[in-house]
Amino acid sequence: MNDPNRWRALWVTLVAGFMILLDVTIVAVALPSMQRGLDASAASVQWVVSGYALTFALTLVTAGRLGDAYGRRRVFLVALAAFVVCSAAAGAAPTIGWLVVARLAQGVAAGSLAPQNSALIQQMFQNAERGRAFGLFGATVGVSSAVGPVVGGLVLALADGPDGWRWIFYVNVPVGLAALLLGLRLLPRLGPGRRGGLDLPGVALLGLGILAVMLPLVLAEAGGLIRLWWLFPVGLLILAGFARWERRVAARDGDPLLDPRLLTGTRGYATGAALATLYFVGFSGVWLVFALFFQNGLGYSPLHSGLAVTPFAVGSAAAAAVAGRLVGRFGRSLTVGGLAAVMAGLGGTALLLWLAPAHGAAWPAAPLLLLGGLGSGCVISPNLTMTLREVPVRMAGAAGGALQTGQRLGGAVGTAALPGLFYLVLGSTHHDYRAAVALSVGSGVAFMLCALAVAVAELRRDRADGGSRAPERSPGRSPAAHR
Repeated sequence: MNDPNRWRALWVTLVAGFMILLDVTIVAVALPSMQRGLDASAASVQWVVSGYALTFALTLVTAGRLGDAYGRRRVFLVALAAFVVCSAAAGAAPTIGWLVVARLAQGVAAGSLAPQNSALIQQMFQNAERGRAFGLFGATVGVSSAVGPVVGGLVLALADGPDGWRWIFYVNVPVGLAALLLGLRLLPRLGPGRRGGLDLPGVALLGLGILAVMLPLVLAEAGGLIRLWWLFPVGLLILAGFARWERRVAARDGDPLLDPRLLTGTRGYATGAALATLYFVGFSGVWLVFALFFQNGLGYSPLHSGLAVTPFAVGSAAAAAVAGRLVGRFGRSLTVGGLAAVMAGLGGTALLLWLAPAHGAAWPAAPLLLLGGLGSGCVISPNLTMTLREVPVRMAGAAGGALQTGQRLGGAVGTAALPGLFYLVLGSTHHDYRAAVALSVGSGVAFMLCALAVAVAELRRDRADGGSRAPERSPGRSPAAHR
């Protein structure tokens, strides 16, 4: 029997999910005022952003597995409470060291909460309702990433003064407390899956591998890519060892941290995870590039810069909610069309910003950004639905955590590579901001083209299978979903 509170419970999880994802980007606009207010160096204040992203990614898979084993409701509520406490601690930070530690802990709390969202959707919804719920979840993911600079600029505009940046964190406290109280009342008390033990060697190998791959990326602005490049091959070797260890645990009928059968035996999961990772390289990186162009190149305020890209967020929110209802009818073809639209929108924006007079480019770019947002809404939420639709509910947390880890890794690559390319072009063209934004955003579109190739390949396989993966098939009726 379906939980009568499931839709209200979903909104609680979406509010919490929006808050933790918003904190990935909202802080970036406040870094200069933090640096002045705490008398900190540029390298140390950068950890306020990169430290959160790092611990967020490190925690996802392990927290997803804990939710599968000990109950998603319990892990969600504990993580949300911890996030509220860490937000208050960050806002009250008297020194940069205090602030960085609070942000590292806040990232752990966010990474513990995030995989419970997709797992609770798997747990609470079935059939067509699951597609609609994932549509709303996808809208939350897309919009929270795009509106961070807008919300950050608005908070700084309202909370004027040397300590105005503290409200970037304090605003989480009342929102988080309200979500916590509602979650205690509305989230279902369904039992966890098969408990088993926690795969501690798997936790260590995965954590070390992700740390090695991400550390040079999150320290890119401090020269991490040059000094720590050797960590990339080390990280890949450790992740290969993690994969081998997980296969051994699964072969012994143990409880692996991330069951290899998710990739080899769950149709659509490996493709969807690869598509999401590639897409988030371009999707995450372009927002920093736009902020650099509008603020440094055109002299916009943080709020004005954020408002310039708002059409993308509006289009993404509108399309994602609708796409969640259409994915059961159109399947992967919806993602293919969405990728084509977002590439056209962002590619057209890059071309326009390059060729049009700089001072008047924001308004003509608005329709193209709206088109890109509409396309993005047809990518993120349908891909979530199709990637997770046949995942057994008992593994939903780990599967959602792994999927979001790929997104965070892709986002880390994008936020390091695209702004890096922006500065490289800027330096080699005597501060030609128009060329820098065009080539950087165009590079992000190139990664989306790779995601499109993955989506087209899966669509062709679906059609070659003669409809064995027909879109109309209910995600809740997959035999695997109840094992």
